[in-house]
Amino acid sequence: MRILISNDDGVFAEGIRTLAAAAARRGHQVTVVCPDQERSATGHGLTLQSPIRAERADELFEHGVTAWACSGTPADCTKLALFELLKDKPDLVLSGINHGPNLGTDVFCSGTVAAAMEGTLEGIPSMAVSSACFQWRQFQAGAELALDVAEQALADRWPETLLLNLNIPPCELKTMGPLRWTRLSIRRYDEQFSPRKDPRGRAYYWLAGEVVKDLESAGEGPRDWPSDVAQVDGNCPSLTPIQPDLFWRGPLANLPELSMNGKKIR
Repeated sequence: MRILISNDDGVFAEGIRTLAAAAARRGHQVTVVCPDQERSATGHGLTLQSPIRAERADELFEHGVTAWACSGTPADCTKLALFELLKDKPDLVLSGINHGPNLGTDVFCSGTVAAAMEGTLEGIPSMAVSSACFQWRQFQAGAELALDVAEQALADRWPETLLLNLNIPPCELKTMGPLRWTRLSIRRYDEQFSPRKDPRGRAYYWLAGEVVKDLESAGEGPRDWPSDVAQVDGNCPSLTPIQPDLFWRGPLANLPELSMNGKKIR
């Protein structure tokens, strides 16, 4: 297959290099287009007010991998790859392996998920892959699992609007539990900002929230599916189906009653 790989941790991150090497060893044609430095938590931001530069970085990856380091955001990287750098449309877009989890509603601010979502928006099977611990640096098992999942999904059926979000627990493969479909959890944080003073006495704020460990809350989906947080907490890999469509799925009767110029909105 032709595989495009990106991330938000940057071109020097061990996660993306491990994933690219694993894909290349399976005989796939691998192209990496990723940020030239860490750009975590940039969400789906695009660069509009400055130029985007891209430089070849093949020497940072295993032989046979074509790589570009891009000055833009993760979403920029995928978009630039698809519309400018790649000669042929890829069969698969992978984003990761992220150094840290992308669980629950954190997917909205995740650069990793955004890079994969750009592929989904273009009708390309895409998957975000994350190691669910910032300190865990053993990516090989996660890379093999991600490729197994992607290859099986492509061989069976992969709906055009489906984005797969894979989170891998920080443990050895021999102690890892079974993979399951999961629902997105509801992620909450305590004390999200730390107020401080600079040397001139002016206030500034540092985003420093601690996540609340919640194994129960989860959004839409089959009730017998665990939340992604609960799944990873049990040392099991979590696979969550996501789609770009954010349309309200609750009862229409629950929408606010609104009017304009005296006429009720229907």
